[in-house]
Amino acid sequence: MTRFIESNPEPRELTRALAIKMSLLGENYQKIQDLLGMSKRRVLFWKKRFDASGINGIKLSYKGRKSYLTAEQKAETIAWLQSQNYYLLSELFDYLKVNYNVVYKSRQSYYNLLSQAQISWKKSQKINPKYDWELVKKKQQEIRDFLEQNQAEIESGELSVFFLDECHLLWGDVCGYVWGKSNERIEIPILNQKERTTYFGAVDYLTKEFIVKEYSAGNGEHTIDFIKYLQSLRKKSRIVIFWDGAKYHSSAEVKKFLTLQNEGLEKSEWKVYCEKLAPNAPEQNPVEDIWLQAKNFLRKFWMLCKSFQIVKFLFTFFTHLQKFDFPKLREYEPGASSLL
Repeated sequence: MTRFIESNPEPRELTRALAIKMSLLGENYQKIQDLLGMSKRRVLFWKKRFDASGINGIKLSYKGRKSYLTAEQKAETIAWLQSQNYYLLSELFDYLKVNYNVVYKSRQSYYNLLSQAQISWKKSQKINPKYDWELVKKKQQEIRDFLEQNQAEIESGELSVFFLDECHLLWGDVCGYVWGKSNERIEIPILNQKERTTYFGAVDYLTKEFIVKEYSAGNGEHTIDFIKYLQSLRKKSRIVIFWDGAKYHSSAEVKKFLTLQNEGLEKSEWKVYCEKLAPNAPEQNPVEDIWLQAKNFLRKFWMLCKSFQIVKFLFTFFTHLQKFDFPKLREYEPGASSLL
């Protein structure tokens, strides 16, 4: 049964096999119905068929059904496909079976119909339903105004402005699309793909220099340490940080640290000033793009990544104290147009 499930069978056959497998493992029928949409009666029916005939007992039967569509039926099917908001292969199976009594023996016939309807297999994209474009635009303008108002101090070195973010690097991040011989697999020896480390990174708005430091995790203690690290590199400057709303950025220990740093000073004289970017919009932060470039660098040189120590070395080598200059780094400059 397990081998059949792993063979990527037709969706309805897979549902039947999973239901039987769950039943054999002792899962209750309500859970099976909740997960697979199959009632107890149907589970027992397919389990009985499986007991009597094995895997063949749960496979689809194509006997007596047509295996082709007329030109008119094909046109109707393509029009139906193009009218749908989402696509499941099982939906197409059912549509053809119910409307035209057609069941293809080869999946390729179904794929051909999808292709003719200009429907392709693609990766779904993440979107945050809480994303607020107006809030993002407003925050972007606020940052531009701040930078413009303080441009003289920034250029003189009295004020250093950073965009800060964290990257949680996993050994498995090395894997990705690479060029290789068509008849050979590209294999990267990874003992533990979940082995991870955290990097704090900050890009200097003026110099475009990127500063990186490695930590075991992202938390308040390490946030404070990284801010102190930035201060050690900009000893004559006040520090301004734009970052996201990670909980540890506003933890009690971070708030206490900032209070002690700025105690008795006017806001315009604060040693460290931290401002949040708009929520649910990580693309505002140019550091996100630098992390992506770094991970792409690792994937490009996957053949060198024989240990996680090497992965970390290459990651730091590519990022730390390097200068990055790309459009998103300049979108906060006065007069710049939005790229978001």
